[in-house]
Amino acid sequence: MSVPRVVVAAPSSGSGKTTVATGLMAAFAARGLVVSPHKVGPDYIDPGYHALATGRVGRNLDAYLCGPELIGPLFAHGARGCDIAVVEGVMGLYDGAAGEGELASTAHVAKLLRAPVVLVVDASSQSRSVAALVHGFVSWDPEVRVGGVILNKVASDRHEELLREALESVGVPVLGVLRRAPQVDTPSRHLGLVPVAERRGEAVEAVAAMGAQVSDGCDLDAVMALARGAGALSCAAWDAAEVLGSSPPPPLPVPSSRGSAPSTPPGDSAPWTPTGASPLDPIGLRPRPQTPDGLKRVAVAGGAAFTFSYAEHTELLAAAGAEVVVFDPLRDEQLPDGTCGLVIGGGFPEVYAAELSANEPLRKAVAALAESGAPVAAECAGLLYLCRELDGLPMCGVLDATARMSGRLTLGYRDAVAVSDSVIAGAGVRMRGHEFHRTVVEPGAGAAPAWGVRAPERRVEGFVQQGVHASYLHTHWASAPGVARRFVERCRTS
Repeated sequence: MSVPRVVVAAPSSGSGKTTVATGLMAAFAARGLVVSPHKVGPDYIDPGYHALATGRVGRNLDAYLCGPELIGPLFAHGARGCDIAVVEGVMGLYDGAAGEGELASTAHVAKLLRAPVVLVVDASSQSRSVAALVHGFVSWDPEVRVGGVILNKVASDRHEELLREALESVGVPVLGVLRRAPQVDTPSRHLGLVPVAERRGEAVEAVAAMGAQVSDGCDLDAVMALARGAGALSCAAWDAAEVLGSSPPPPLPVPSSRGSAPSTPPGDSAPWTPTGASPLDPIGLRPRPQTPDGLKRVAVAGGAAFTFSYAEHTELLAAAGAEVVVFDPLRDEQLPDGTCGLVIGGGFPEVYAAELSANEPLRKAVAALAESGAPVAAECAGLLYLCRELDGLPMCGVLDATARMSGRLTLGYRDAVAVSDSVIAGAGVRMRGHEFHRTVVEPGAGAAPAWGVRAPERRVEGFVQQGVHASYLHTHWASAPGVARRFVERCRTS
């Protein structure tokens, strides 16, 4: 694997990584290049903006959830056939999983990818001190190659002159200078940026503005030259069918009958103009008229309320023999015809609680499917949707539990072990996950716990009830592909 690649990092969060990374993706795509977008860490939202910029699936590279050994193969899987790959980092360059050293940090992933780093520096409150800051990040780990700096939030020509003079002594080239530009800001709320699916028109405009700003302020030829200097990766690309030992799967999920698909669906081999995309699934949909013989139909929640999903999950489900059908719980009043399994990922049900509650026919359909014993896998937002109520509003009532918003943020990686047999794992199976929510679930009775969590404190978490597995933990199935096979097998026997 010798795809040109660059990692966009920063000294800290809030420096402008997303603006620069998304802008670089959009600017290179505007040149007619096929750009592979990636995000370090568990973040689901930034990849949605990356997908708009490139017309390709935004993919995550998480060395904690998936293990360092899968970073190269997962990258190669996403970057096949591309002209350049842009990898957006997480937090500060050297910030990794708490208590785990460099594990899962941007620096760690850059080393695993043998990729040079572009350091984005918020220069709004400094001049000569920028040299000391950059020198520290360049010299901290000699295995990390910081190949250039992009200065963000520069106030004036004079400010730029002072910054460039200071950085001459460091020996790191300035690849770009971006002035303060509020028009490219993206709105945030309690869990970060507002997802693309909730503001598609505005998001398209914001991504276009990022691309224009980066194109005007950065030396794209110099960035490309840096990316071409990345070391070769000697690893095979990850492939869902190969890891499951099955035949090649259908290429992409199928929309529900009420959804719409882009007129030119985005594969992993060609660029795509995002203006025709369905809000059901920002990674793109490829329709097929009916369920092929031998496939089991698995419904996957999408739409504005359920935007958190890793692309590899649907690929694994398809490789395991499922036909994946995306539906929108905000709009669709029934599950897709023939549904025999249900996956409800993360998102923002608390923002759409009233609309989700008002869709009583779908709530009853979900409850009936769960009551039948069919496999249901729910993570975080999916857990809330399955409760009796959320912030006092009726939900599906599958679980004897209530959920409410709280003022406390629960955030971090988790090492967990399955404490009950379920549709995704047998008791004793260890998996790693990630929690990120401001809600609290108060359980009633009748369900066994899903996970035993080891840190930061020992506790049990989640619910296992008949065919339902519901938990706050977000997991990445590429690290345990047997999850998809087990789930689809349960579809065949339920």
